[in-house]
Amino acid sequence: MEILRVFNNNVVLANDGNGGEVILTGRGLGFQAKPGQSVDESKIVRTFVPADGRDPDHLAQMLSDIDPEIIRIIVDAMKETGLGKREIGSTTLVMALADHIAGAIARQKRGIAVEYPLTGEVSNLYPKEYEQGHALLKAINAKLVEPLPDGEETSLAMHLVNAGFATGDLTYTYTMTGVIQQMLDIIEHAYGLKLDRESVNVGRFITHLRYLFIRIHQNKQLVDEPAPIVKAIREAYPEALRCASTIGGLLELRLDADVSEDEVAYLAMHVARVTADARQ
Repeated sequence: MEILRVFNNNVVLANDGNGGEVILTGRGLGFQAKPGQSVDESKIVRTFVPADGRDPDHLAQMLSDIDPEIIRIIVDAMKETGLGKREIGSTTLVMALADHIAGAIARQKRGIAVEYPLTGEVSNLYPKEYEQGHALLKAINAKLVEPLPDGEETSLAMHLVNAGFATGDLTYTYTMTGVIQQMLDIIEHAYGLKLDRESVNVGRFITHLRYLFIRIHQNKQLVDEPAPIVKAIREAYPEALRCASTIGGLLELRLDADVSEDEVAYLAMHVARVTADARQ
């Protein structure tokens, strides 16, 4: 591999030999190194592969600003808590978690306490990620001299949710969390019932909503679905279709994006299912 750019003594950008670019970290990897030289592969500790069109230079610069020890702690904690290879190999997620933990450590040293007001919503809407956030915090704290306080698991969980959007910015995830709550409120008001937000059925509904958010965010909404199927859904669930149309309007307002008719139809089907289960 050939060095393309040196960011500091521990981080370099290199050609992977196949026309791609990788970010390499390792103590002393960039010391006195210059572009064009071969990488000393014996010093490589971790390899990060930029994905989803992210700028390798930008990612490498961000990575060089984070203490390598924090990155090591994060990667080890992710492995120990059973996160998959996709999550561990995600440059964006690793950096987002490392950056957050580095900031949390700095705040703690300065005596600054942070409260996360969305703890209830996160634990309710994203139980899997919230549980993983708890496990991650425990694993991270086991490696720190001064453990971080309870509450940090909420932010870690949000970063895990955010990984589905391939971005380090939590803004969209915070928006999604608030909009999901509003969507559930709309359904409850339209049907005059109370949804058990901790039930398996509501959990499945939220999973559908999360994939809908990802499709909207990535401009990959359902279109040109088989007409007979869409027609059958519309005719079978007129009440749910009216509710789904209201929800579609909310999504367009909050996300500044048009929602396709096919997405509204499938949303109606899921609304019908979750409300039918709630009435049983």
